[in-house]
Amino acid sequence: MNNKKTITTVTLLIVLLLIIDQVTKLLVKCNMSLGESIYIFDWFQIHFIENPGAAFGMALGGVWGKIVLTVFRIVASGAIGWYIWRLIKQGAPKGIIFSLAVILAGALGNLIDSVFYGVIFDYAPLLQGKVVDMLYFPLFTIQNMPSWLDWMCSADGSWTFFSPVFNIADSYITCAVIYIILFERKFFG
Repeated sequence: MNNKKTITTVTLLIVLLLIIDQVTKLLVKCNMSLGESIYIFDWFQIHFIENPGAAFGMALGGVWGKIVLTVFRIVASGAIGWYIWRLIKQGAPKGIIFSLAVILAGALGNLIDSVFYGVIFDYAPLLQGKVVDMLYFPLFTIQNMPSWLDWMCSADGSWTFFSPVFNIADSYITCAVIYIILFERKFFG
């Protein structure tokens, strides 16, 4: 594959992944109430939440923390895009190029939420939107955990294995990082 064809393919991949991510988020945001769940299986739910911060809902200190986080996301996405372009020009392995493209698609998907959703849905100014999360896989719950494990339990004393709620963009990033660790780590020396 020549450089021009690789750039075109990578761009189309990123656009396709962004469309899938944004369509699912908009379907959830426009058709579900915050906190609502649709049970697919006992261990899989579409559960609508909005994440105001970074991964796992970590917030960074109010309005300025959110602005710093969003600006960091913009800079990081730009750096990843530049790095992909540089790798294409250098003829790097396609696996690493496409993995980084998938990571960039995930980063851009969440960036769109952070930058624009607050304004589009009229709840926050530019750069302060919340990321839509909806995929929830509570595989099993253990009731009556010992009191010394209270720090990891819910208010009723139970603990649920795999309790994060995430979105498709997060899945892109996670799967691509796992792929790099398993198959492309030699690229990074």
